Amino acid sequence: MTLPKIGVILSTTRPNRFADKPASWIMELAARRGDLALELVDLRDYPLAFFDAPMSPAHAPIEDEVAQRWSRRISGLDGYIFVVAEYNHSIPAALKNALDYTYNEFARKPAAYLGYGGVGAARAIEQLRLISIEQQIAPTRAGVHIGMEPFLGILQQGKTLDDFDYLVTSANAMLDDLAWWTNALKTGREAVEITKAA
Repeated sequence: MTLPKIGVILSTTRPNRFADKPASWIMELAARRGDLALELVDLRDYPLAFFDAPMSPAHAPIEDEVAQRWSRRISGLDGYIFVVAEYNHSIPAALKNALDYTYNEFARKPAAYLGYGGVGAARAIEQLRLISIEQQIAPTRAGVHIGMEPFLGILQQGKTLDDFDYLVTSANAMLDDLAWWTNALKTGREAVEITKAA
C-alpha cells in the first residue's frame, strides 16, 4: 500500500530560521509511525515574485514558471503540515504570497499546523486556518505550539523538542488527526474521480 504523501511546508525563507528544527523533528516522529510519508517543501526552492497576476488562480492559470513548479509540487501531495513562524501576530509574507499563487491544488486536502514563536504561533495559526478554509483546505484540530520556553531551551541550552513531553504528545495527536483526515479525504476525492470517469 502506498502511504499518503504529506508536504511539510516551511513558512519562512530567512537565513537564520528556526523552522528546520521542528520540520526535521516532525518528520522523524512520522517516520517512526509508518502511516504517512512526509516530504519537505521549502519555500526557498520557489523564489516567487510578489503576486500580481491579473486574476486569481481560482479562475485563470498562472503563467509564471516558478509558480507553476510550486503548483505541481503542491498538487502531488495528499495533505500538508505547515511549519509556521509568527511574524507580528500573523504568518510570514513568503507563505502568504505562495498561497496566493495557488487555489485548486490544495482543495479538499487536510492540513495540520506546527507553530513556533510568541504564544506558540497561535495567532498566526488561527489566521492561517482562515486562509486554509478559503482555499478549500480542511484544517485539522490538533496542532503543535512551540512557545518561548522550548524555543529558547533549544537555541540557548542545547535541548531538543523531544525533551518536552507535552510537545511530543501534541505532535502525535496532530499526526493521528492528519492521518485519519488524509485517508478519508483521499478516499472521497478518488470516489469523485471514479464517478466523473463513469
